[in-house]
Amino acid sequence: MNAMQTQKNAPPTPYQLLGGETAVRALVDRFYQLMDELPEAWDVRKMHAEELGGSAEKLFLFLSGWFGGPDLYVQRYGPPFLRARHLPFAIGSAERDQWMLCMRQAIEEQVADPALRARLVAAFAGLADHMRNRADPPHDGQSL
Repeated sequence: MNAMQTQKNAPPTPYQLLGGETAVRALVDRFYQLMDELPEAWDVRKMHAEELGGSAEKLFLFLSGWFGGPDLYVQRYGPPFLRARHLPFAIGSAERDQWMLCMRQAIEEQVADPALRARLVAAFAGLADHMRNRADPPHDGQSL
């Protein structure tokens, strides 16, 4: 089988299922809009620059390739090394959860297909958990 036949038989990528560049940009834009607006996301928001345009562009470039579309981030910046790039920021469970709050809501609003929504939320949850780089504060031992 040649490469063209293999591509024709391959299942569609999340990038294709979402609707390509326009849909990925819309997801990223809504994600950062939510991060900027939701008081519950304040801790993760303050880790970003006041202007979110640069962060949004980098996330769009990364997601393009991560979703199976053009590998724009790698073309521009090289390998993502996500965990290493996030080490300057103290990321624990609270920051992960705030990030996921914004991403989950953006996905719910932007992705019509329930199966694709579930697939994306699960993938992002794993990625967000991998970004944690500090231990959570110890529990005081008191029960709720």
